[in-house]
Amino acid sequence: MSSRDALRWNARYHDPAARNADRPPALLLEEMASLPSQGLAPDVAMGLGAGARLLMARGLRVVGVDIAEVGARVARQRASGLMAVVADLERFDLPPGCLDVIVNFRYTQRSLWPRFRKWLRPGGWLLIESFNPAQRALRPNADPGYFLQPGELGTAFQDWRIVRCYDSAPARPDCAGIVAIATDS
Repeated sequence: MSSRDALRWNARYHDPAARNADRPPALLLEEMASLPSQGLAPDVAMGLGAGARLLMARGLRVVGVDIAEVGARVARQRASGLMAVVADLERFDLPPGCLDVIVNFRYTQRSLWPRFRKWLRPGGWLLIESFNPAQRALRPNADPGYFLQPGELGTAFQDWRIVRCYDSAPARPDCAGIVAIATDS
């Protein structure tokens, strides 16, 4: 992401309507009981931190990473103990095998997927949900690379234990997602 993206997201998070729209990702709510209750988890592109707060309530230590300083500040105010990092995810890195859970919602950056593989310890949980091409009708000017293609997540993580994978969810027909558990491979 560029500094232009940071400016755009900072402007959005200054808007009170955007701050009030902060809601937990549905996939995270659905899978919460299955996740570990301890360990370290990043909320990738956390926005205002609704997902991070849920993970913390589960018992995980959470590092929220976002390019928007305003979003990180608001997330920190809403969640005491949240480690919020303002970073360009293109340049963000962590040591191998240091994570127990990774969540990545409403943000697609395929170049992160190999790092997810490196960061997540065997047995760690990965949850990704982002927009599929159906969302294109609502966002005609969006970069086509932001949309997950049919079968893309299942293929990218086919060597892991896939708990669930979908190109469209009944309650969220404009989203694709995966819940997978890292293996030793």
